[in-house]
Amino acid sequence: MNKPKPESVLSMDVGHKRIGLAGCDPLGITISRLPPIHRKDYEQDLKAITRLCLIRKVKGLVIGLPLNENGLLTKQAKYSQDYGNKVAISLSLPIAFVNEHSSSWFAADKYNLVNDRSGRLDCAVAGLLLEQWLREGPMLKPVQMPS
Repeated sequence: MNKPKPESVLSMDVGHKRIGLAGCDPLGITISRLPPIHRKDYEQDLKAITRLCLIRKVKGLVIGLPLNENGLLTKQAKYSQDYGNKVAISLSLPIAFVNEHSSSWFAADKYNLVNDRSGRLDCAVAGLLLEQWLREGPMLKPVQMPS
């Protein structure tokens, strides 16, 4: 994979109850965990995400996909992929997907967030996804509209 060009990106760990968020500066040097979104409905989510993207001058989205141990889409990965594409289309932003297999376990262990339900774990995962994306890519791409 090609290492992506650093830019201001918003990373999202999409769940049914919360969305963990992290962002990086335009040079890709500093990663910040952001407050999670406690989900209500898509329109409320989109307002919060839009506000963050405007404040942070976001140029793209990184979405975590919880693939299985064989690298295949799980039901949650498909949900995250569809949600990420919907947000990217709504905001006219390019997107990249990152495999987040075992990232919740790793983040819980690394940051002592076992059994966290506050959203801090979700945001720690989003931060790890962003670190991974900055190291490995893939490049941000425009969303492919379904035919």
